[in-house]
Amino acid sequence: MHRLKIKGITNRWLLNSFGVTVLIIIFVLIFASFSVRQYYYSGIEQTISGRSNELVNIYGANTTSREFLLAATDYVENFPDKDLMELMVFDSNGNVVITSTGFESDTSQTMPDYEDAIANKKSYSKWLGKLKTKENIIAVTRVIYNKSGVNVGAIRYLVSLQPADRQIFLNISFIFLAVLAILFMIIWSGAYFIRSIINPAKRLTETAHYIAQGDFNTKIEKEYDDEIGDLCDAVNNMASELGAAEKMKNDFISSVSHELRTPLTAIKGWAETMQLSEGNPDSYTMNKGMSVIIKETERLSGIVEELLDFSRIQSGRMVLIMEKIDILAELDEAVYMLNERAVSEEKHIIFNEPDIVSPVIGDKNRLKQVFVNIIDNALKYSKAGGIINVIVTEEEGSIIIVISDNGLGIDKDDLPRVKEKFFKANTTIRGSGIGLAISDEIVRLHNGSLSIDSEKDVGTTVTIIIPTAKEDPSNRKDD
Repeated sequence: MHRLKIKGITNRWLLNSFGVTVLIIIFVLIFASFSVRQYYYSGIEQTISGRSNELVNIYGANTTSREFLLAATDYVENFPDKDLMELMVFDSNGNVVITSTGFESDTSQTMPDYEDAIANKKSYSKWLGKLKTKENIIAVTRVIYNKSGVNVGAIRYLVSLQPADRQIFLNISFIFLAVLAILFMIIWSGAYFIRSIINPAKRLTETAHYIAQGDFNTKIEKEYDDEIGDLCDAVNNMASELGAAEKMKNDFISSVSHELRTPLTAIKGWAETMQLSEGNPDSYTMNKGMSVIIKETERLSGIVEELLDFSRIQSGRMVLIMEKIDILAELDEAVYMLNERAVSEEKHIIFNEPDIVSPVIGDKNRLKQVFVNIIDNALKYSKAGGIINVIVTEEEGSIIIVISDNGLGIDKDDLPRVKEKFFKANTTIRGSGIGLAISDEIVRLHNGSLSIDSEKDVGTTVTIIIPTAKEDPSNRKDD
């Protein structure tokens, strides 16, 4: 069977909450109507029953039929509630001998209460029914027995239920009106509540549609300080974040395009120069051109490899070749690779290399890539005459590498985001904006940490912590 699908919050509310509420109200109304009717009818019955007990209390068990009839006649003539109920006195043969109305009893009317009381030897019986005139009545018959158990007579009380029915109708009408008022309030409050959800939800849908189309400047107005308001804030924040991410992506594409264009332009320019040289180019031109081509090709290869690394990290496909390595050797090689560039840019790299540190478990090429990225950034953001310090220490099972510079520094507002992908604190400096993100991920994959501390126009300090290799107890040799 296919499950019934109900679309729309309003429809679900009508079916669930409102529908259940209506059913409860109907049940309460029926129960209240029954209770009111029972209350009035029971009150009338108790009043009649109390009156009928008067005869039993007045006339003892020694009463004869004649004495009962005389006493009952006197009782009926002096009965104070003739206006409220009708009395009928029966002799021992079941004949009506007197009524409180003074008229003869209509013998065609059924009297089930009297018949039931006599037939079953009961002293008391009640009947709730209708007369031939369609009038609702309640009748109670009390049979009097003497000491010997002989029926000496009976008295019947008959009360019209029309006044009670009118009162019951008024009370039920009042309850019905009160229920309608409550139902109206529920509908009104429910509709207001539903509107407070539906309207923002519609605006959220429209806003999400605009965001999906690339309009990240659209915002939804927050009306309520509740979960809906929190959702509006979340959508607005999402739009802002997506807008920022879109801007970073565009900046990244622009930056990478520039980074790729620069070496390609140099390669193309020198290739054309060498091609246009008359005959064979001289050795200086050849050597100079080939040197630039090789250098720019390596630079181009580095950019492409960086993009591939970023793609591997994003898809979780980066694989590390983990082995026990001397981390100082990789750091020393990274410093050596960039030292010539530092000299050409009139900058200085000072490497305070310790004699020895414990080995680490890592991928030597990836760790060297991290060191090259960090030192390269330090060089890029340092002016001529700048100093880059590289310090290595070992503490509590970790190798701590601190690379600091006295360059441009990073603004405190940008510092928390420098390790985010595509983010560049200074767009005037070349670079793709993913080098730090890649370096941070590589260090994390080595169970280490990479932290950055910087101050604008003072300098930047990058701290890399890599855990040392744990000694395998099975390889220990006791003296």
